[in-house]
Amino acid sequence: MSDALTLIPLDNVDPALVEALLDRAFEPGRHQRTAYKVREGMDWLPGLSFAAIDGQEHLVGTIQCWPVALTDGAGRAHPMIMVGPVAVLPEHQGAGIGKALMSASLSALDPRAPLPQVMIGDPEYYGRFWGFTNAFTGGWDLPGPFERHRLLVRCDEPAVLPKQGVLGPWKG
Repeated sequence: MSDALTLIPLDNVDPALVEALLDRAFEPGRHQRTAYKVREGMDWLPGLSFAAIDGQEHLVGTIQCWPVALTDGAGRAHPMIMVGPVAVLPEHQGAGIGKALMSASLSALDPRAPLPQVMIGDPEYYGRFWGFTNAFTGGWDLPGPFERHRLLVRCDEPAVLPKQGVLGPWKG
């Protein structure tokens, strides 16, 4: 791989290329994953979603962010941003592409109105680099099976997070 890596807005990339990359980065049954149910029917957020292009102008990685909400027991929807999938072609993994995509996406958040960010991922990795934690998600549920310790959130003011709720598409 060439050392040159360029990040561009994901909406500048042919959606068929993005789908092909996701198919290679994840197993064929990826559409059955619970994360897909959480964001079902939603379009990804163009301002927070990026593509990584290598020195030969090949697509090697993507990140998508989605509008979701945690609906509490009273039926109130708390808007959040679901981060992911972060996808890198298998032959390019370990080169820092995913880290660059995550940093770009989180840096694009509007600091004047930061919504909590939620993801399903490795707590040690995403906690170490970006402050994601599972300390506040113990009472949260998803519309499908998931490993509870991998449900992570990042929020400037964790006191505003509901203690319980179900994460799903933001219908607001």
